[in-house]
Amino acid sequence: MLERTSTTERYTRGFAAAVVAVATLILAANAGPARAAEPAQEQHRAQQAHVSTLRGGPAVVEMPVR
Repeated sequence: MLERTSTTERYTRGFAAAVVAVATLILAANAGPARAAEPAQEQHRAQQAHVSTLRGGPAVVEMPVR
């Protein structure tokens, strides 16, 4: 015959399940694709395009690739 579980045991199991669920969501949110080999160059292009549009210039700025 099954024994009745105590209230403390049920709350402990529920709390443990909640901690595991939150940890899983945090790990899943931090998982993502790998970064590009040279992210600084792409960031520089994006910043230059943004500054150019703020000054009324063209929306796309062509930068020479080294």
